[in-house]
Amino acid sequence: MQRPPAPHRRPLAGALAALVAAGVLALPTAPAAADPATVRDSGNGPDRNEIAAGSEALTGAGPRALAAPGGPPPAVGVDPDDAYPRQSELPLHPEDPDDHSVKLGLAPYHDIAPTLNDLQDASDRVSAEIVGTSVGGRDLYLVTVTEPETRGEARQQQRMRELIADDPARAARDRTLAERYKTPVFVNANIHGNEWEGTDASLRTIEELATAEDEETAELLAGARLYFVVTANPDGRVAGRRANAAGFDLNRDFVTASQPETVAVRQVMQDTQPLVMLDQHGYVNGTLIEPGTPPHGQNYEYDLYIKHTYANALNMEEAIGALGYTPEDDGVEAPQIPFRDWEDGWDDWPPIFTPMYAPYHGAVASATIEFPMRVNNADYDRLDEEELRRRSAINTDISAATIEATLDYVQDHAEELVGDQIEVFRRGAAGEEQVVPPEEWVPGFGPEDVWTTDFPRAYVIPAGEEQRSATAAARLVDFLVANDVRVERADRAFTAGDRAYPAGSYVVDMHQPKRGMANVLLEDGRDISDDIGAMYDISGWSHGLLWGADVEAVQEEVDVSAEPVATASPTGSVAEAGDGGWELRLDDGAEVGALNELLASGTDVVWNGSGGVVVPAGADTAGLADRYGVRFRAAESAGPGAAVVSGPPTVAVAGAADEVFTLDEMGFDLRPVSTSVLNAGFDWSGVDVLYVASGLVYADLGAEARADLDAFLADGGVVARGVAGARFNEQAGLLEATRRSARSDANGVVRVSAGDGVLGGTGGHAFVYGPGWFTDLGDGVAVEQSYADESPLVAGHWRPDRDGAGGQSDAAGQASVVSGVAERGTAVVLFGTEPLFRNHPKGLFGQVAQAVYWSASADLG
Repeated sequence: MQRPPAPHRRPLAGALAALVAAGVLALPTAPAAADPATVRDSGNGPDRNEIAAGSEALTGAGPRALAAPGGPPPAVGVDPDDAYPRQSELPLHPEDPDDHSVKLGLAPYHDIAPTLNDLQDASDRVSAEIVGTSVGGRDLYLVTVTEPETRGEARQQQRMRELIADDPARAARDRTLAERYKTPVFVNANIHGNEWEGTDASLRTIEELATAEDEETAELLAGARLYFVVTANPDGRVAGRRANAAGFDLNRDFVTASQPETVAVRQVMQDTQPLVMLDQHGYVNGTLIEPGTPPHGQNYEYDLYIKHTYANALNMEEAIGALGYTPEDDGVEAPQIPFRDWEDGWDDWPPIFTPMYAPYHGAVASATIEFPMRVNNADYDRLDEEELRRRSAINTDISAATIEATLDYVQDHAEELVGDQIEVFRRGAAGEEQVVPPEEWVPGFGPEDVWTTDFPRAYVIPAGEEQRSATAAARLVDFLVANDVRVERADRAFTAGDRAYPAGSYVVDMHQPKRGMANVLLEDGRDISDDIGAMYDISGWSHGLLWGADVEAVQEEVDVSAEPVATASPTGSVAEAGDGGWELRLDDGAEVGALNELLASGTDVVWNGSGGVVVPAGADTAGLADRYGVRFRAAESAGPGAAVVSGPPTVAVAGAADEVFTLDEMGFDLRPVSTSVLNAGFDWSGVDVLYVASGLVYADLGAEARADLDAFLADGGVVARGVAGARFNEQAGLLEATRRSARSDANGVVRVSAGDGVLGGTGGHAFVYGPGWFTDLGDGVAVEQSYADESPLVAGHWRPDRDGAGGQSDAAGQASVVSGVAERGTAVVLFGTEPLFRNHPKGLFGQVAQAVYWSASADLG
C-alpha cells in the first residue's frame, strides 16, 4: 500500500529504528551517552575510530598536491562545442573474475566499456566519454543520450547554457529560450562502491532509450540531454567496498574535492548545468526518496528546489508502486520521503553530498535514492547467490523506475524547470533576498522548513603581508574558481568597511549567479544545536575559518578596479637571507611538504620554538618556494643549543584513511600499522613517531608485540587523536590526562585559543567530530590549545547527551590539545580535535605536522 501524498510526519524514532534494523545506520559508540536519535551512516562514525587504514590509503599524491589549484589534477570535463554523437572506442579493461558485481548478477566493471561500445555502434543517440580516472586507475565514463546534433546546434545549446549562467536576467527576457534549450538531466550512479544497482539501471535505461522507436522517446531526446556517470566509484564497485581505493567516502567530498573521482563528477555538473540530478544509492527498506528533513541548506533557493524535488519524489514513489513489489511477497516496503514522513535525521544541510552540492550549480530538482534490498556488507557473505541476485534484480528495477519517472517529470515540466534555474541565477546576480514561500507551498511545508541566510555584499581575501598565509589564500582562491565562483583581483589598494587592503587582494562580489556556492564555501556557518534534534552528518565546514586564509565578509559594495581571476597569483617568495638564513613557518601543509623535501635532500634545519624552522643559507629555497608556493623570510640566528631537525620523520600510522592520505600528502614517510600488524611482527627500526587514532589497542597486543612497542616508546614519540588515541595513551601509561567526551555526533567549527606549549599558531578555529577535552592534567603536561571560554561552537551541531553532560558548556575553557614527555621518555601530543578530518580543514594540517616533528625530538621545545 502506498503512503498518501498528504504530509505525514511519522515519529523520528520509528524511521531511525527501521534504518538501524536494516543496517544502513549505526548507533554511535563513543563513551558519552548518546541520544537514540543520534545516528550515522556506515563509514562516518565508530568504524573510523576503530579500523586503521592500510597501505591502500597511500596514493603517492605527494605534498605538491596541497598547493595545486582546486585540489587534484583537473578532470577532463565535457567539451561544450562538440557535435553529438561523440563516439569513440573505449579502451577495454582486463576481465576480473573477483569483481564483486559478478556474484550479484550485475555488470562487472570490465563489461561496462564493451557494453557502451556496442551501444554506440547500435545507436547515434549514445555518446560515451572518459571524464576522469579513479585512484585505482580505472576510467570514469560519462554517457550522453540525446538526438544527434550538428556542431552548430551544439554551439547554440552551449550559448544558451552560458546565457542562463552568465546573464540570467537577459535569459529570463528571452521568451523562446526555454522552448529551444535541451533540458539537461544528470544521473550519478554507484558513488558508494558497494551500492551497485544504479549502474545497471542506468545501463538498462541507456539501452532502452538508444533503441526505442516510440514517439514519446523521440520527443524526449529532441528536447533533452541525458547524462549518466554510470559508476562514480569503479574501484569500490570491483572491491565491494563503500569507499574508493584511497578509503574516502566520495559522497562526503564535494566541498573538499580531495579525490579525482569527486573532481570528475564536479566538473561534469559544471559543464552540463543539470536542471535535475539523481544520485543512486542503497539500502533503505522502503525505498528512501529525497527531499530531506530540516535543516535545509540555508544557501539554496529552497522555494524552487522543494517545489520540483518533492513533486518528482511523489512521481518516483508512484512508479515504484507500479512495479507491484510487496512486503508479503518480496520483502519490499513502501517508499518513504523524509520531508513528508520524518521529523529530522535525514537533512539536506551540508553541501558535501552529491545531490546537496548540485543545487549550487542550478539543479532545481536533486535527490538521493536509496533502493531497498540490502546485498552488501554482511549480507553479501551471509546470503546465497540466488537470494542476492533476487534482491539485486528488485533494486535494479526500482532504480530504473526512479530514472524513468524523473524523465517523465522533466518532459512534462521542461519549460518550468528551465525558468526556475534561470531564476536561481538571476536572484544571485541581482543580490535579491531569498524567497520564503507561504505555508503549504508544497504539502507539509511550514515554518520548520524555512532556513535562510543574509548574504554579505562581498568577501575580501587580503594579499601580501596582510595575509597570514599567502599559500592558503591562493589555494582557496583556486578552489573557488574550480567551483565556478567568480573572483576578482584588485588593481590597486582600497578600503572596504573599516579595513584597508593592498593591491592584489581578491574580491568575491556576492552579486553573482552562483552566490550560493560562494557563500557556502566562505561563510562561517551557524550553530544549529538548539534548532534541530538530530543530524545526518557534519553540520559545519567553513573554508573561510578552516583553510588557513584570512577571509573578510564586507557589508558594502567594494569600489575598486579589479580583473577576473582564472588562477591565483604565485605566492612563493624568498627574502634576502638573514644572519641565520631563512624562517619557514609550518602552518600550512604545503610548508610542511616543502620542509620534508628539504630534509629528504640532506639539509638539516633548526627548530625555532614557535611553529617554524630556520633554514640555512645556501639551501635551494628558490626551487622550494616556486614548487610549493611558500615564503622564506629572513631569519636571525636560532642561537646556541637550538634543536636540529635532521631528515623527515618516519611515522608508523594507525589512523583512518583520511589521516593516512593527508600525512602522505604532506610528504611524511609512513608505515601503516594496527593491532594485527603489530601482533604479526613489526620492525620498529627507523620509526620516529607513532600516530594513533584508529585500529590500535595497546591492551590487545601480545606479549612480544607489546615488548617491541614499549622499547620504541622509550625513544620514539606519539601523536594521538580521538577516543582511540586517548585509550592508547592511558593503556600505555604515557601522559597523566583524562579525556572527556561529547556525544559522538557533535561536530563543527569551534573557537580555540593557543596555549604556551610547543605548537605554534594553534589559536583561532578548529574542527571537531565527537569532541574531546582533557582534564586532571599531571605535572609537566602542557596545554597546547583550549576551547573558547564560552560557547566554543561557531557552526555545527553539539548537544549534551540525555543526562545533560558533554555539552559545549562542559568543554568551554578546557584543553583541546595537550603535550608532554612521559616518565618513560616518550614525547606525546594528544588531540581532542579533528585536524585532518576527511582532508578538509587544511589550515589545521600544520598542527599535526608540528606535533610529529616535536614528538620525534622531544628537545625541540
